[in-house]
Amino acid sequence: MGEYDYIVVGAGSAGCVVAEALSRDGASSVLVLEAGGSDRNFWIRMPIGYGRTFFDPRINWMYRTEADPGTGGRESYWPRGKVIGGSSSINALIYCRGMPTDFEDWKASGAAGWGWDDVRSHYEAVERRIGEDGSVSGDGPLYISNVRRDIHPSNRHYFAMAREMGLPVTDDCNGPDPEGVTHYRITTKNGRRWSAADAFLRPALKRRNVTLVTGAMVERIVIERQRVTGVSVCLQSGRQTFRARKEVIVSAGSVNSPKLLQLSGLGPGALLRDMGIEIVRANDNIGGNLQDHLGINYYYKATEPTLNSMLSPWWGKLLQGMRYVLARRGPLSLSVNQCGGFVRSREGLERPDQQLYLNPVTYTTAPSDKRPIINPDPWPGFILSFQPARPTSRGRIDIRSNDPADAPRIVPNYLSTRKDQEDVVAGGRLIQRMARTPAIRTFAREAIAPDIEKLDDAGILEDFRERCGSVFHPVATCRMGRDETSAVVGPDLKVFGIDGLRVVDASVFPNVTSGNTNAPTIMLAHRASSLILRERARRPV
Repeated sequence: MGEYDYIVVGAGSAGCVVAEALSRDGASSVLVLEAGGSDRNFWIRMPIGYGRTFFDPRINWMYRTEADPGTGGRESYWPRGKVIGGSSSINALIYCRGMPTDFEDWKASGAAGWGWDDVRSHYEAVERRIGEDGSVSGDGPLYISNVRRDIHPSNRHYFAMAREMGLPVTDDCNGPDPEGVTHYRITTKNGRRWSAADAFLRPALKRRNVTLVTGAMVERIVIERQRVTGVSVCLQSGRQTFRARKEVIVSAGSVNSPKLLQLSGLGPGALLRDMGIEIVRANDNIGGNLQDHLGINYYYKATEPTLNSMLSPWWGKLLQGMRYVLARRGPLSLSVNQCGGFVRSREGLERPDQQLYLNPVTYTTAPSDKRPIINPDPWPGFILSFQPARPTSRGRIDIRSNDPADAPRIVPNYLSTRKDQEDVVAGGRLIQRMARTPAIRTFAREAIAPDIEKLDDAGILEDFRERCGSVFHPVATCRMGRDETSAVVGPDLKVFGIDGLRVVDASVFPNVTSGNTNAPTIMLAHRASSLILRERARRPV
């Protein structure tokens, strides 16, 4: 039985940050437990390689939701990182802080101390911004690259479209003017993915007081008289209990954190009784309040070469592969999501209500003996895409049994509110106006059915239900708030009623932020670490 000051469950985006911060003094011992394995994988390192990791069970939990009425009775596929670095090792690399008003929403919902003025400094502390010319701004460990010099030239049509529509254009959605169409910043360093493991965990592992154990499935948090004393872990060598002298920090993500709490006797009382689990503390919010973004693509054949032309033929893949290996440049060094931004779908709105993805590529998912493969189509094409930025629907994640090996039951309740349905129609109408601009008329040879321009409001919503998909931003299943009537943790991220236990990951978001969730997850972990360290400094020795 090992004993450590802190045990961090999960070496994902949040856990890596926490482990680095809590071990910085060199005195506190930190154990990091990761269910997955090594991230030393070519497809992880190469940015565009996430098309390969998307369906790889060796590094991906590959969750599926229950059939959902809001999306035509379809199941949704949810990739989640099962690897060092977590989902920051397999995501699409987009770095979006979110709109400042997102965090004012957090504060208003009961997350005191989490408003924009509270969190901004934590973003700044982790960021190292690499300019288009190679200039560096900020001294944080997380590299965020401006890759505008490598984006495809056909992207110019998107910016022309924005100007024709009167939409704002911004240099950076993470800057002082975040609203508008832009080219996305991505988490890469010198053309390679720069995950949370690269930025935070690897520096921490150079210290003698940090231990990482991979292939470690935490099955249960050990709780004695309402205080956490350690965790029970399934290893290749068998089960083992690790003790925590100070705290256990659960950073297993929005799917696995509520699952672990429920397996440990924390959660809805009726559920735990049905599963034969002794109730340590009943709280229906554990696993509840789930939110996620839904997006949809509209496909077009193009009048000029796009990324398809470069990456569809075998010789194109070979050429760009050689360019990447030799120079770390070109489309393989980028995210497929090159442009987009945050815009208002109509006049009169107080803030952006839609996130756009505007991509010079179309693709299909081809079957394979081992796993599906994402391939560009054999013609030049492009995508217009939107996701409503702030859904209001709430779902649940709950254990199916008391067996830790069973995947949980994910019930998203997508599009279950009238507002979410109205936001879908507003986003579809926005895409219609985009498609009718001279810039897009010039770029589009033809729409690939269904043609958004031919749909009325009912048709937009019906098509969205039939074709939309998760944008893989699940949050809020261990929601932060004032008390147990609506939340799982307080603003200090301590689990209500249990000593020595915090949850630090996207599951504690009170609400989903307007855009991609990796950046706010890293920010949250950085601020959470500062809270833990501040509290530690106040304790008598």
